[in-house]
Amino acid sequence: MHPLGRAGFQAATGVSRETLDRLQAYEDLLQKWQPRINLVGSSTLDDPWRRHFLDSAQLQSVIPVGATRLVDFGSGAGFPGLVLAILTRLEVHLIESDTRKIAFLREAARITAAQVVLHHGRIEAMEPFPVDVVTARATASLKVLLGYTQPYLGRSDQRTFRCLFLKGREVERELTEAKKLWKMRVTRIASSAGAEGVILILEDLHRGDQHPD
Repeated sequence: MHPLGRAGFQAATGVSRETLDRLQAYEDLLQKWQPRINLVGSSTLDDPWRRHFLDSAQLQSVIPVGATRLVDFGSGAGFPGLVLAILTRLEVHLIESDTRKIAFLREAARITAAQVVLHHGRIEAMEPFPVDVVTARATASLKVLLGYTQPYLGRSDQRTFRCLFLKGREVERELTEAKKLWKMRVTRIASSAGAEGVILILEDLHRGDQHPD
């Protein structure tokens, strides 16, 4: 498969030239910082517009109507949270525990003029707040992610609440494990960024020993 490139990304997403330039600045910064900080798998930088930017941008189409606030768990290099902050008008919160990655996110947000709120610390130590969307990629297993999500459920409107998790070949095993503890409505969508990738959409979440009001 040939690298997607910025023109291919624009064709796939329909973003404006201005938005594309902001994402190009982000990609340039990623390439510059990667040798010093292991932000992403080095091999993925042979095709960053597909593996990272399109992978993140595809979530825009499954954000619920009326959503205003998103939290991204374990943001790392900013995928998908920072990309979604650039592409949407959502209030985006990025949670990351690694000091060097927070420094990268701060600089990436500055040069792209992305409106994000950075939280430096462990996900489970954060004070939960109302959100409409939870996102994560390569952060933890689904069972662990739902544990991180649980405190936000009581603060959020379940009519609009949705988890959007980017998963790979282990998705079915992770779902089997998570369903031992959780009840949920599950939708799977094949990723447009890779043959084995899956967008996992979770709604109507509640613990198996609890019942929704």
